[in-house]
Amino acid sequence: MLAIFQKAFAHPPEELHSPASKDQTSKCPDQILHDFLSLYPQNSVCTKFGDRAVLAYVRSQEQPGFRRVFCGVDEVYCQFKGNLDNLSSLIRQYGLCKATNEGQLIIEAYKTLRDRGPYPADQVIKDFHGRFGFVIYDSRSGAVFTALSEDGGMEMYWGIAADGSVVLSDEMQLLKAGCGKSFAPFPPGCMFHSGSGVQSFEHPMHKVTAIPRVDSEGVMCGANFKVDAYTRVNTMPRVGSAANWSAWAAQSQ
Repeated sequence: MLAIFQKAFAHPPEELHSPASKDQTSKCPDQILHDFLSLYPQNSVCTKFGDRAVLAYVRSQEQPGFRRVFCGVDEVYCQFKGNLDNLSSLIRQYGLCKATNEGQLIIEAYKTLRDRGPYPADQVIKDFHGRFGFVIYDSRSGAVFTALSEDGGMEMYWGIAADGSVVLSDEMQLLKAGCGKSFAPFPPGCMFHSGSGVQSFEHPMHKVTAIPRVDSEGVMCGANFKVDAYTRVNTMPRVGSAANWSAWAAQSQ
């Protein structure tokens, strides 16, 4: 999967951007998209949202242990990779039909909590049991939301393109070639929202810290993001508080 978001909408962390990006090793979004489509010339599809966003995915690529899903509901789009072990129980919890897939479920959870839910986002994502990575784009508000499970079964990467756009994909070599020094693994057990930045949903009381990276030549290469076990967050949202996912999502509107 591939998702590219214009910087003004995604608001990527500054630490992800490498000072060495001016060495012209990074590519523009159109070049990165072309490279992705070239990897899967028969099965790849892309959807563009003007100059704001591009979502590209591979059709019918089932592999043992996980699924790839791309879907859209009410102008909210989701790319999902992995599997949810408790999909059936979550479908019943949200009152959805039995044929609902993982992407549709995650969209429904996002919409419910965005519009009227009293629950904090970290608790909602923790209810998803399994190995997964997903990217949501709310084309109506321009919000970007992504998360990756903690167990290490799925991998996702993010980086900064030549024009400052944020790029997310499960194709590591694509990101390395497209984003140059401004490239890093997406942190497991964490979620990113364009209005709130990076947070841990597995350890919500701890801060996610950017750790600078240096390559073999001593050049700064952006940063990795890891949960800091020694630094606690004092203002995490709580069930029933005003600081729920509705307010959290509204920051990007």
